[in-house]
Amino acid sequence: MSDEKPIILSVDRNRRNSELLAQFLAKQGYQVLSAASQAEIESVLENTKKIELVLLDISGFDRQIWSLCQRLQEKAIPFIAIAAPHQAGMQQACLACGALGFLIKPLVAQNLLHLIRNLLQK
Repeated sequence: MSDEKPIILSVDRNRRNSELLAQFLAKQGYQVLSAASQAEIESVLENTKKIELVLLDISGFDRQIWSLCQRLQEKAIPFIAIAAPHQAGMQQACLACGALGFLIKPLVAQNLLHLIRNLLQK
């Protein structure tokens, strides 16, 4: 078994939330890359060899977020959608676009970690 840490891409318009998530997941043995804009997302997708999972906070993104979901599906990169409480109605749309899970903020750390471990089999 490889000693490489699984790479998770955190997509969030709020950089501070992304930093906090990265710190938490790093302590759990994951390598986390962050992106806050469409250009950053594209750069990471093009320049990173093997992204194991994307944590996609849909808050603050426009309709282009759906093309990102489609692109992730095309690249066979699993993703979990994250939304604010007022966006809970987006669950069906996210799942229909290929999300493997849907979480409402604020995130419960242990629930997130359990879901990630199950998806990555780590």
